[in-house]
This record gives sequence, C-alpha cells and structure tokens, in this order.
Amino acid sequence: MEAHVAMGESAREVSRAAPPIPDGVPLLVFADDWGRHPSSCQHLVGRLLGRHSTTWVNTIGTRKPRFDLDTLRRGVEKLSHWFRRSNSAKTPLPANLRVLNPRMFPSFDSRFARWLNRKLLTSSISAAIAEFDSAPIVVTTIPLVADLVGALPVRRWVYYCVDDFSLWPGLDGGTLRQMETELVRRVDVTIAVSETLQNRLASMGRSAHLLTHGVDMDFWSASPADTKLPALDGLERPLIVFWGVVDRRMDSAFLSTLSARMQRGTIILTGPQADPDPALSSVARIVRTGPLPFESLPALATEAAVLIMPYADLPVTRAIQPLKLKEYLATGKPVVGRDLPATRPWHDCLDLVDTPDEFASAVERRLVDGVPDSQRLARRRLVDEGWDAKAQAFEHWLCDA
Repeated sequence: MEAHVAMGESAREVSRAAPPIPDGVPLLVFADDWGRHPSSCQHLVGRLLGRHSTTWVNTIGTRKPRFDLDTLRRGVEKLSHWFRRSNSAKTPLPANLRVLNPRMFPSFDSRFARWLNRKLLTSSISAAIAEFDSAPIVVTTIPLVADLVGALPVRRWVYYCVDDFSLWPGLDGGTLRQMETELVRRVDVTIAVSETLQNRLASMGRSAHLLTHGVDMDFWSASPADTKLPALDGLERPLIVFWGVVDRRMDSAFLSTLSARMQRGTIILTGPQADPDPALSSVARIVRTGPLPFESLPALATEAAVLIMPYADLPVTRAIQPLKLKEYLATGKPVVGRDLPATRPWHDCLDLVDTPDEFASAVERRLVDGVPDSQRLARRRLVDEGWDAKAQAFEHWLCDA
C-alpha cells in the first residue's frame, strides 16, 4: 500500500506542476464504444476535449464470434454503426469529439484476420488522420491495434492499460495476450491503472506510470433529483445493491450465503448480463434489473442500504481496478467488498472480506450500524481523487517520454 500511495502522490504532483501538452494537438483514441458505458478512458478524454480535438475509434474483436444471442445483438449493433454516418449517435456528442466506426473483421485469431484488419483499419484511420491539422497522439486501451503501430502517420503511441483482458471471461484471451505483448514493445508510453498491471507491464520489460481511477464527487455525493426507478417498484427493503457487469467474476457463494441469512430485503444486481454463473438464477431474493442509465445510478445508491462488490478471488479480479469502488465510497453508503489488490488500499473506508460467511456478516452489521465514523473520516481523502486532477496527469504523460 505504501508504494500505491507514493505513486498516487506522484500523479498529483504531475497534475499540479507539469506543463500540459500544447493546445490543439489532436488525439486519436482506440477504446470501448463511446457512450456505451462510462469507462475511465471516457472520463479522462472527456475532460481534455476543451483543449484537444479528439477522434474516438470504436473497435470490435475482443471476443471470439459465437452463435449466441449476445453475439447476435452485438453484431446488429455494430452493423447499425457501420451503415450510418460516423458521427451520428443516439445522443449528441460533446464539442471537439468525433466518433468513427470503421469496418472490421470480428476476430484477430489468425494471420489472415490480423492482415485483413490491419488493411481495413489503416485505410479508414489514415483518411481520418489526413483531416487533422497536425499528427495526433494515439491512445489505446485495446491491445488489438498492435499491428497499426508504425503503420499510421502519428506523433506517438500511448498504451493506457486498464485491465488484463486476456483473463476476462468470454474474451479471446490467447489472441489478446499475444497482441498486448507485441503492443507493449512498440509503444512510446505506458500508463497502468493499478500496481498489479504496472508490475505486469514491468514483466514485459516496460516501466509504466501509475494512474489509478478517479471519481466525480459532485455527481455521486449530490442529492439526486426526482429520478424515477421503475425497476425498484414493489421490491422489499432493505436493498443490497451491486452495479456493474454481471459475469463469472462474481462469487455466487457470497450471494447465496447472504440470501439464506436475510429475513427480509432484496439483493439487486444492476448491469449487463455477460454469461453469469447459472447458480445465480436459483438464489432467492436476487433481482437482476439489467442496465440502468448511468445518470440514474446516484438515485439507485440513495435507495440502497448497503453497496456490495461480491467478486470472486480469481486472477482476473486480482488485476481489475473497478471504477465502482470510489463511486461507492463517494455516495456515503456502507460498502462491503472482496479483499483484493484493488480494494486493499482503501481498507479503512469499507469492509473487506474473504469468505461467504464474512461477507454476509459484514452486510448484516452495516444494515444495523451504517457507516462507522472511522470509515467516514477515512473517505475524506477521496477529494484528492477527482477526475480533473487525473486528467491533468494523464495529459502530461501523453507527451512526456
């Protein structure tokens, strides 16, 4: 934890003292679909749009194509993007931002697929770059662009490492691992969101800046307006709430043990369903609402008695840096989560547990006692974790060798 704190202080010093890159240097970003969910990259880049014209490239290919409903839905979504104007969107885009949806082959798991995607992407992205006033800085959170390094006329490449995608359930782990290894060797700058990922990049021979996730305190701590949440209608209180992707990283034993000990109340899992453990379907008191608009989550937190992070202890969860951790803490609500590398530096702000029984006991305790004064006091350091300061450090490292 001492190393984490030291690196956090370093990032804050950079944000206060370092000269930012000059106004007008364009950014080219390869990442998850803009607006699909509020990723850390979207938080950071969104705060740089006033100074840097940005082209955001939505990509595909992290999952192996499968004949299932989720793949079909994603395919239809991508086809709709490809056959409409690049900057068209369901909601207006921020000023200084355009979004590209280049046509791609939905896999990188063969030499032919990589060759084809390199050809398709180089053609469409080069045309976009030709419209810039100067060569852009490229930021990527996606290892799948490794073949583009050196093929595009850009100023420099930055790998913003937000996760170990090779470990994620349902993703093409082998291809992602291979292409990330190649990408790390070729980029100019690496930035990692956790010490675990920083150490992983070091094992590949690259030192990385550490930039942990931020939080929008005003958004999460303000009293929400009258936001109607029909998904909560008729649910028995108290509400035990999780928001995020519901997938195999969730420990179903934690939830089944808690459910068995609850005399009343509801466990709410809000977010997209990505092949979760089938055992969850047989756990009483669980309600899965599906995704809710991001803007409604503070209202959901207001309705919650306890916020939970029931992650399993797996290689993939030891590498994650969940955005929801600081969001949960900023709401002022009791928080119970799994003891993992990402949660440990904040151990004094929430209850961390290792077993299903510990999890259920901690939730029961917080239902009665609320947030203890010691945790409330410890959470004051969230004021140093704002996205504005994180974006300043990020902006500096984009150009600092």
